[in-house]
Amino acid sequence: QVQLVESGGGLVQPGGSLRLSCVTSGSIFGDTTRAWYRQAPGRQRELVAAINEGDDTRYADSVKGRFTISRGSIRNTFYLQMNDVKPEDTAVYYCNVLTRSAPTSTDYRDYWGQGTQVNVSS
Repeated sequence: QVQLVESGGGLVQPGGSLRLSCVTSGSIFGDTTRAWYRQAPGRQRELVAAINEGDDTRYADSVKGRFTISRGSIRNTFYLQMNDVKPEDTAVYYCNVLTRSAPTSTDYRDYWGQGTQVNVSS
């Protein structure tokens, strides 16, 4: 079983920066995608950024040029660097891992953290 824990959320002013971290534990196998999602009250969860094991990335149009997802080199950690934040970035941010259930399995499992609150306000 894979467990994910987010950290780094908080209050930040518009135009400021914030870095979110996701620490994973448990067995993570090949063909893994790591991602950040966010959900504002009363709104549907949306993909913010994703990265695969080849470091290919994709971003929501609303955050392109401002946010960067990256993988850490130790402790199965990955990050979301948030620059030039806007009030509309306010949401609960969740890290996500999609990975094989076994080293050679074709079955993929989806794991989620509990979320970290980001508030962008003056």
